[in-house]
Amino acid sequence: MLPWIRAARVPRTRSLLAALLLALTVLVAPTATASAAPAAGTATSRGWNDYSCKPSAAHPRPVILVHGTFGNSIDNWLVLAPYLVNRGYCVFSLDYGQLPGVPFFHGLGPIDKSAEQLDVFVDKVLDATGAPKADIVGHSQGGMMPNYYLKFLGGADKVNALVGIAPDNHGTTLLGLTKLLPFFPGVEKFISDKTPGLADQIAGSPFITKLTAGGDTVPGVRYTVIATKYDQVVTPYRTQYLDGPNVRNVLLQDLCPLDLSEHVAIGTIDRIAFHEVANALDPARATPTTCASVIG
Repeated sequence: MLPWIRAARVPRTRSLLAALLLALTVLVAPTATASAAPAAGTATSRGWNDYSCKPSAAHPRPVILVHGTFGNSIDNWLVLAPYLVNRGYCVFSLDYGQLPGVPFFHGLGPIDKSAEQLDVFVDKVLDATGAPKADIVGHSQGGMMPNYYLKFLGGADKVNALVGIAPDNHGTTLLGLTKLLPFFPGVEKFISDKTPGLADQIAGSPFITKLTAGGDTVPGVRYTVIATKYDQVVTPYRTQYLDGPNVRNVLLQDLCPLDLSEHVAIGTIDRIAFHEVANALDPARATPTTCASVIG
């Protein structure tokens, strides 16, 4: 422990601890809306999570949307899900990583267990639609967690493409905040015990070490990573990129220099990013993504 922390008065130490926990909570959350999530029927009425939907010849695979930390199956996708439905896709979203007594805000449980939930959900969607494979689009943790499913749970046989929007594929330093954890005795254990989904995302964690061992990708899956240089959560932003065959890493500002989206906006409201998602899902019909794509 550093001398200045040892000598700090208790009130000041408690204030620093509270500030660190608050910062970790706020920064990791991709969409922490104050409102309660709408009922599942709301999603169906908007055209997604409709299990009677059958993929078309133009879009033969269902799209599964995977929310980020503190997100849920509705709030994270209020813009992207209808965007894809309007383009003819069968779209589905799931909740995962729930903690007992914590409604609406999910993605907090152990990530390997969340991947098992995704495994079950993919099977459910494939059974309902009759499709042999699905495409997955995820935001933040939701863009990284499916990698575990692909590598360790047999998901590569059931997934054609994985599109990660601001995914923490190699963990995150949270702008260096996680480097402070060793100086606050008990905080790291508290985060691990109470919110293991957060602890798993710290760069260098046992989960990230296992996930990245042996390479970033698996054969047979197309990967797209869409990042923003203004990301304040998954830092440095280039750690989001994957290395391997069938990988396309995209920086939003290379497509539209005027786009100022940060970690939350790129996954929840940015139609330029969503145009690139559509391109990744249907590369044969891809059109250039520019600043004008915001009205597309």
